[in-house]
Amino acid sequence: MSIFGDGLDAAVQKAFTRPAPKSAGAQMRYLVKQMKGTRAVAQLLRVSQRTVERYVKDQIKKPRPDLAARLEREVKKRWQPQIRAKARQKAASTDGIVIDTRARMGYTAPIGTTDQDRIRHLTVALPPHHAARLFDAQEAGAGDDRLREITADALKEVYFQDGGRRAGSLEEVRFTDIEHLDFEL
Repeated sequence: MSIFGDGLDAAVQKAFTRPAPKSAGAQMRYLVKQMKGTRAVAQLLRVSQRTVERYVKDQIKKPRPDLAARLEREVKKRWQPQIRAKARQKAASTDGIVIDTRARMGYTAPIGTTDQDRIRHLTVALPPHHAARLFDAQEAGAGDDRLREITADALKEVYFQDGGRRAGSLEEVRFTDIEHLDFEL
């Protein structure tokens, strides 16, 4: 499970203009159309080609939980690509992104400051260039650790240093335990 990657995906999915298919048959038909064949879908979902064909014909209605999760994830990943691209572009160029998190955070700072990790609930609007960094890293296939670093750097600049206006030089901000994380475009 990728907390930061899934959070970014969920934020983008809120911009969808139509809901993604819900039933297993409709989801399979959508994937078959997108991938131009049942063989490619079968390889993607790690099931047999015959199983895909049976879902397409509604001969099987209810997938097992692991297959249902893979199916939903793959459909949402491909659903409304133009709307997804516009939402990302708007966040990266004009609107920015809002992060709402409840996490244990600490920071490395000069001697004499209290840098103890503690639970903080932050809702911070990140400027567009931070949203662009997050989306670019996600597109490049960055893992959750890298997305966590980028988010921590953004929070360091925007929240802890108030855009560079606060005195002191924070070296890094670190997330240790995340109870809640939500991104909003």
